[in-house]
Amino acid sequence: MKRFIQLTLSFIICQLSFSPAGAQTATDIINQMSPGWNLGNTFEAKHWNGADLFNNKAGLAAETSWQDTRTTQQVIDFVKAQGFRSVRIPVAWVCGHISNTTNYTIDPNWMKRVKQVVDYCINDGLYVVLNDHWDGGWLENHIADTDAATVEKNKAVLTAIWTQIAETFRDYDDRLLFAGLNEPNTEDTPKASTMNNLIMYNQTFIDAVRATGGQNATRVLVVQGPSTDIGKTVKQASRYLKLTDSATDRLAIEVHYYAPWQFWGMEQDESWGKVFYYWGSGNHHSGSQHNATHSEESFMKQQLQQMKTMFVDKGMPVVIGEFGANWRDLSGQKNESQEKHNASIRAHYRELHRLCKELGGMVPMTWDINARSQNGTKGTMTIIDRKTLSIYGPHALAGIQDVWPAPSTESVSQPTTTDAAPTGVYNLQGQRVADAPSELLPSGIYLYQGEKYAKR
Repeated sequence: MKRFIQLTLSFIICQLSFSPAGAQTATDIINQMSPGWNLGNTFEAKHWNGADLFNNKAGLAAETSWQDTRTTQQVIDFVKAQGFRSVRIPVAWVCGHISNTTNYTIDPNWMKRVKQVVDYCINDGLYVVLNDHWDGGWLENHIADTDAATVEKNKAVLTAIWTQIAETFRDYDDRLLFAGLNEPNTEDTPKASTMNNLIMYNQTFIDAVRATGGQNATRVLVVQGPSTDIGKTVKQASRYLKLTDSATDRLAIEVHYYAPWQFWGMEQDESWGKVFYYWGSGNHHSGSQHNATHSEESFMKQQLQQMKTMFVDKGMPVVIGEFGANWRDLSGQKNESQEKHNASIRAHYRELHRLCKELGGMVPMTWDINARSQNGTKGTMTIIDRKTLSIYGPHALAGIQDVWPAPSTESVSQPTTTDAAPTGVYNLQGQRVADAPSELLPSGIYLYQGEKYAKR
């Protein structure tokens, strides 16, 4: 007959102290959010074909249309157990979730489900960034449109959407942040009219949320730079610093870090260049044509230093809303090194997190899509296997944990039997994470055959 025994572990737990709501600056809050994680390919997905907007075709089934796991409290518990302190939840609202097109009413069932997942995170003491993601491109693909009627409609929709979201979450405390858009598309060199529109839409988002009152009067709001590109955003810094806000020091700026393309996302060699399998000092593979030739550590440092100088030092902290690199299977590639590639992935994740921690005022939020296939040399940007509550991408996670180690836990309930200890490896939340101890497990304390062991 099964019974449960309580194992008490003695650890020194670092407790964060928080000021009353509204007393902290945006920088104070951002500094407590690292590392961050994205619930990717989930609430921004759709299950229907076509580019229909302003309808309710997607429904609740959209959550599992791009990945196969419904989000549960246990999934979020597992995310927290890896050391993540914040979760970004990308959400589509207009694309497939509008129940009334006259006033742009969000499907109440969809809103309820998103709220449920936000609550899972809040239950675990995590920070949450809730956004309006690509959303079928209803606004992100039309930032440059200057037709007066189109602009006014876009402002009306943006106001309606964010008013509903803000009213739903009005009473949530500082652990919930809102991000108005995702990656607002602009030209390589944005025109003045395009930037005027983007600044106006960011201001519309701020005004809509603040007008709902309650905790929203001082909630940290995240605005997006042009294409969330660091170079373009730095050039427009003065305009973002002049955004009007009824709250003081409660705005943050969002950029994304995907560089170099040949390392993080390029899937095959092209006439103009090779895929980069190897990145970072000491990780190049002798004789390979796939070593990075640019955008390594010094470039990353230069990019982030610009954001610190132009934004953080002036009171506007930075949310790196998305970051990642595809982990590739090189086993079938002659004269290539899986070991060097794995080390490159680890170094890439480690260096960005290290720099953000060193510079301060920046939170990196890792993109994670829950796709459990490396697709050969195409790779995948998956760390956590949500279905089995295990680690699929150990090298990326190891890089993050090199900077932000997974936390210890004071106590754990371990299932056992009167006859024998349970099979498999369990984490300190009592969740089975592997069949047996493995080098693929990230650093931490585990339970195996009734005994504790440390993986370093």
